[in-house]
Amino acid sequence: MVNITLRVLSKPDTENLSKIFRNLGTDWDERVLPSIGNEVLKAVVAQYQAEQLLTSRDKVSSAVRDELTKRAAEFNILIDDVAITHLSFGTEFTRAVEAKQVAQQEAERARFIVMKAEQERKAAVVRAEGESEAARLISEATRQAGQGLIELRRIEAAREIAGTLAKSRNVVYLPGGNSNLLLGVNPQ
Repeated sequence: MVNITLRVLSKPDTENLSKIFRNLGTDWDERVLPSIGNEVLKAVVAQYQAEQLLTSRDKVSSAVRDELTKRAAEFNILIDDVAITHLSFGTEFTRAVEAKQVAQQEAERARFIVMKAEQERKAAVVRAEGESEAARLISEATRQAGQGLIELRRIEAAREIAGTLAKSRNVVYLPGGNSNLLLGVNPQ
């Protein structure tokens, strides 16, 4: 159900004023305009879907003006202006529009979640490929450098352990000589 309020500005055709008063009387506007207005409005509105009435209001108003001008000319009435001043829909349609908007928002949210999951999956794949490449490069470097890379890592670890122990209050000295602090790794 659609409720539409229409404003019509009209005047009699002065050349046919005597015909108007003879056929329609002095209250010509009250007798003719409401009936032809409703007739034209119903005919024009029936051509549009409910959503189009909202989005194309000026187009609907123009179509009503054109048709009403033609219809009023049959009664020697001139139409100056026609405008849709109010447009509302029944509660069922309003609820349906709200439900549609909620469904569209939920669908958009679901699309966003899917896109986010896809991006996270791609990031995990790239991260795994990077870690794999790093492991491959380390393995290759170890093979090529022999024990040199392992010795470099042992020295870096020893430096880090020595730095940590030096800051600790519980260690009085670091043993020297052949004793090894690096978890039983024997240099060769």
